[in-house]
Amino acid sequence: MPVKYIRSYTESDHMKKVVGIRFKPAGKIYHFDCGAFVLEQGENVIVETEKGLGFGTVALPPAPMEKMPRGKTLKKVFRIASKNDHRRREKNIGLESRAYKFCQRCIKQSRLKMNLFSVESTFDASRLTFFFTADGRVDFRELVKNLVKEFRARIEMRQVGIRNQAKMCGGIGRCGREICCSAFIEKFDPVSIKMAKQQGLSLNPTKISGQCGRLMCCLTYENKTYVKLREGFPKLGKNIHVRGEKGKVIRHNVLDRRISVRLESGSEIELGVEEITVKI
Repeated sequence: MPVKYIRSYTESDHMKKVVGIRFKPAGKIYHFDCGAFVLEQGENVIVETEKGLGFGTVALPPAPMEKMPRGKTLKKVFRIASKNDHRRREKNIGLESRAYKFCQRCIKQSRLKMNLFSVESTFDASRLTFFFTADGRVDFRELVKNLVKEFRARIEMRQVGIRNQAKMCGGIGRCGREICCSAFIEKFDPVSIKMAKQQGLSLNPTKISGQCGRLMCCLTYENKTYVKLREGFPKLGKNIHVRGEKGKVIRHNVLDRRISVRLESGSEIELGVEEITVKI
């Protein structure tokens, strides 16, 4: 495969070009020195990593970096992925599948209380990482011995949270689209039940929880907007004076900036927030 180059690159160049690389879909973007390579978004490359060479995809096209953080040195793009590299990657996928099935059999035979859900191989197949969830600590020393004996590679057992499992496994959300954490979320932001209350959503756990069983990440998307829109709204249960009568706020319509009030006479009225003049 012919290699694409730009003009001769030397240390005298004023600015290095930095490219953003992902190793997993919706995974974290890592920055590398692209040197003299001309790279396009979506292109596969082989890069230098702490664990040796890695197979990644260009997520952010090359851009000049004016100033490098002190004490930090970027690793480099080694080459553009060739046909042989793609064949090797396919071979690694087959190895990951075989390792997953073998590990599952070992877990079942040993009756270990752990949920294995993914296996990843380094590009040179020298290390296999097994991802699992568990309620507590798991003694997997014998399991690791069996894996080393079977695959003749370095073995790493990594216990992760339930949200990370959903991100790595993927799936379809209740909205009918691919779940956000698997599609584009790079890191998880805190989600609280207060966000559901701010947006007037049902507090039924089955309706505001995602596939991972935790509160849906999308509750954070519009939360700041709702907080801003609620400014000036009296709290639910607040007593106010409306048109010469006492009343209690029973509902908010945040988007229309209106509230529902139950009067002492028993009747209900709806009015705009701007119409409220006296609060008790």
